Amino acid sequence: MARSEKRLTVLAPVLTPAIESEVAALMARFELTEQSVTRLASQKDGAALDALEYVVEAPVAQDDPQWQALRHAALAVSEAHPVDIVLFEAGERSFKLVCFDMDSTLIKAEVIDELAKRHGVGELVAEVTERAMRGELDFKASFRERMAKLEGLSETVLESIALELPLMDGVERLMKNLKRLGYRTAILSGGFTYFARHLQTRLGFDEIHANELAIREGLVTGETSEPIVDAERKAVLLEEIANREELSLAQTVAVGDGANDLKMLAKAGMGVAYHAKPLVRAEARQAVSTVGLDGLLYLLGHAEDALMR
Repeated sequence: MARSEKRLTVLAPVLTPAIESEVAALMARFELTEQSVTRLASQKDGAALDALEYVVEAPVAQDDPQWQALRHAALAVSEAHPVDIVLFEAGERSFKLVCFDMDSTLIKAEVIDELAKRHGVGELVAEVTERAMRGELDFKASFRERMAKLEGLSETVLESIALELPLMDGVERLMKNLKRLGYRTAILSGGFTYFARHLQTRLGFDEIHANELAIREGLVTGETSEPIVDAERKAVLLEEIANREELSLAQTVAVGDGANDLKMLAKAGMGVAYHAKPLVRAEARQAVSTVGLDGLLYLLGHAEDALMR
């Protein structure tokens, strides 16, 4: 059977002997022959995590059932230990565009749920949100249902929520380095432009695409404006931005946590399910669940000594 090169990036708060043993067992089980290993980050050098990148020869292709078996075995290790084992086809990395979901990816909240709590319909809306994120409901239908429940919410609530949005761990360091390294960044969100603009100002995103929150006479109307940014729209936007910037899809990265992100993750050259729902972790090509969002920098191939803290 022909063998080809792959990359395994291993991210962990601490690379313990138990984790190293699990990685070795995984490589032996799938006949992965180590060609080289690069230490991208180490707590011993002052980093917040440990990161290793293995280049291996493997008897599996990305469209081979064995590749999926390897991915799911790596996910099983990640679920049993505080580690992410992220798999890639080897080759030159030429990523230039990084697109992010917003809610529960860049921030530790689902904004529509926070709005609903302030309006006294929190439990009703949160239940619909959770089912939509798990892929059990059509996003557009669920979005319209949730928006209708926000009718009459005061506009003054929006600013207070925007100022209190809890950022995801590592996002400030990630954005600082992405900007310095010349990546173009975008928010592609099924949430609201009001809050995406707030993050754009705070963190420096190049562009944002989200849903408009209709307001009339200081109150949320509960109406929706087309086009709703759903899974299909996110994938279309990613491709449109790449085309405008004269980039190939292979040069794009997408990061998200919900079923609404799967089409975007599949279209991008690298699609990272970040702290995602089980369905999304299982379907995405790459998944990160144990480290901060700045762990993405190591997946992009940047070592700690080349990064700003």
